Amino acid sequence: MKTQTRRAAFAAAVTGLVLSIALAGTTPTAADTRWGAGYFPDVTLTTQDGKDVKFYDLIKGRTVAIDLIYTNCQYACPIETSKLARMQQILGDRMGRDVFFVSISIDPEHDTPAVLKAYGAKFNAGPGWTFLTGKASDIDALSRKLGLWSDPKETQDGHTPMLLLGNEATGEWMRTSALDNPAFTARLITDRLGNWKTALPAKSYTEAKPISTRRDGGEYLFKSLCATCHTVGQGIKIGPDLAAALDAHGRTWMAEYTLSPDAVRAKKDRIAVMLAARYPEVRMPNLSLNAGEVETILKYVETARAAAPPVAPAAAAAVATSGAAARPSAMVEAALALHDALARDTMVGVRGQAAALRAAAAAANLPAVASAAADLAKQTTLDSARRSFGVLSDALVAYAKSHDDVRAAGVRVAYCPMARKSWLQKDGPVQNPYFGSRMRACGELTS
Repeated sequence: MKTQTRRAAFAAAVTGLVLSIALAGTTPTAADTRWGAGYFPDVTLTTQDGKDVKFYDLIKGRTVAIDLIYTNCQYACPIETSKLARMQQILGDRMGRDVFFVSISIDPEHDTPAVLKAYGAKFNAGPGWTFLTGKASDIDALSRKLGLWSDPKETQDGHTPMLLLGNEATGEWMRTSALDNPAFTARLITDRLGNWKTALPAKSYTEAKPISTRRDGGEYLFKSLCATCHTVGQGIKIGPDLAAALDAHGRTWMAEYTLSPDAVRAKKDRIAVMLAARYPEVRMPNLSLNAGEVETILKYVETARAAAPPVAPAAAAAVATSGAAARPSAMVEAALALHDALARDTMVGVRGQAAALRAAAAAANLPAVASAAADLAKQTTLDSARRSFGVLSDALVAYAKSHDDVRAAGVRVAYCPMARKSWLQKDGPVQNPYFGSRMRACGELTS
């Protein structure tokens, strides 16, 4: 594994697959590749169960996903751990048998085995998922060798959200974003890495086509660095739609912010402050781009914006099919208001909105929704309201999946792997109603 520059390391974290170590010829074994025991630092770490283990023993002969976390993190770690929790569900009984997760704490002073065990329990970590702590110097050496290390001075929370996927038996490794779609990453693990016994011989780097840096330079940079968080004309993703942002903020400001977002924020720029408030969980990172690269990306965004349709076809089709206006029904509006209150950790308006929802559901002859809403209307504390809201959301999600007017109004279904519950919310950044400010971005939009 070659030493990566800081920009290459961060690009890997943001975009997905960037490194694949594959050898030509017959499928290799760990013994005849340079990625065996001699490659990894011979460090002893401690699991969440208090057991001392050699790192290499945890990955020997296995297909693995490895990331860096720490339990006090208020930025990417809860999100990336929730993504792994969702992957764990997708992989099912392959976890602990064919596939193993390894989460290594970069704050070993705080993250004792007991703390890691409790943290893992929050995400329902099951067999095959190991959390590790140990000496800071050993963890630092290991994370550097794995290509997961990043300069703490250059990040918000001490590291960038990268995930290392590998099959130690074949010597094939790849680095991807820890914030990517869990279903996509699970497919990478099972299809690309998991089928090594029957896979065809991999091609070598000498057969790879060169990456275009001229005609498609802007598109390549956008897809590599920006597309995980942004769309062009397709609405809000993790961050704002860049077509709308370009219209709202202008090209000059966009260029400065893309080049040095941390410096712009440090100046308390009005727009930067507004964006930080609107997207508190994931701030725009410094991608170490130069002015020419920024210019190339913005030219691509302008071209893509001009080609983007004025109305999303799926939403238009749903409205045409249902004949409904592009606004939620009274029942769904009340559900959205309940979600908003609980996500903001307040009971203000909860009982009233629940009562309004019950009435609307009863009028629509939806007894399951009406009964759950009536129960929520009786609650007086956040904890009890959230439990009741979970039951209500089950009924609302079932309703939403069979009614096009809900999707046409921009309402989405979101899922929290920690609470194992779904909810309805407006399209945009995840706002978790079950944990609120404790872990607002935990979860994903599923439909």
